[in-house]
Amino acid sequence: MKALTQTNILGAKKLFSGKVRDVYELDDEHLLIVSTDRISAFDHIFPNGIPGKGEILNTISNLWFKNIGFMRNHIVETDYRKFPKPFCDHDELKDRAVITRRAKKIEFECIARGYIIGTGWNDYQKTGAICGITLPAGLKLADRLEKPIFTPSTKADEGHDENIAFEHMQKELGKELSDKISEMTLKVFSFAGEVLDKCNIIIADTKLEFGIVKDELILIDEVLTPDSSRFWEKEKYTPGVSPLSFDKQYIRDYLNTTTWDKNSPAPALPEEVVEKTREKYLEILNRIKTVLN
Repeated sequence: MKALTQTNILGAKKLFSGKVRDVYELDDEHLLIVSTDRISAFDHIFPNGIPGKGEILNTISNLWFKNIGFMRNHIVETDYRKFPKPFCDHDELKDRAVITRRAKKIEFECIARGYIIGTGWNDYQKTGAICGITLPAGLKLADRLEKPIFTPSTKADEGHDENIAFEHMQKELGKELSDKISEMTLKVFSFAGEVLDKCNIIIADTKLEFGIVKDELILIDEVLTPDSSRFWEKEKYTPGVSPLSFDKQYIRDYLNTTTWDKNSPAPALPEEVVEKTREKYLEILNRIKTVLN
């Protein structure tokens, strides 16, 4: 299987390419979003992709969008055969593209954390807090928090994620909208935790994105995928060590064993790392499919 790392739909207007998704214009109210097989880590895109990754991500997101009944989302159509021309003539879009409503994007990444890991762990080690939220002393890596917390982030000028205090978000967006985003982020996280517990998966944290359509707050982009969340094997979870994961942490851990400085262009990933990553993504999809339909 060959990775689909680029799309070029003749006769269609591509608005931009992100780390994973290519976005095409349909009309003033709709977009077509394609999940490619590109893989990124440490804010770099790697030259070789993960075959089938885009289809896996898209399928997982669509399952969650369908089952999160307490909040609307941007999905309009998921069947590529019902897309307008020229998109419906491209079989490579099957299971990896969706038509969505255009939304005014909330320019913050909305993160729910139930466990202390990643940048949260780094911040806690330095300050005893995450995004200004003081946590109990003596926590270990991957410890479960007493209750999930909302920790927004934004993009620094150089493109790296930057954790911020909730008060900064409130200053930019206003208290009412910020409080609503925090509430819904934690509600989605709680719902996901209950669902995934049934298939012996822990969700440690997740990043959500929101938009506004006709004054309504909706979920956009992707939701609860291995690219946006940390999924851990419940039966092998032990605080104090980096847990067995079904997400990009596997690639991050591999890269930390290499000489790559994380600033120069990303190197190609070894074939065994590509295959192992694909297996992990497939595993989380198959587990989710046992509890969502």
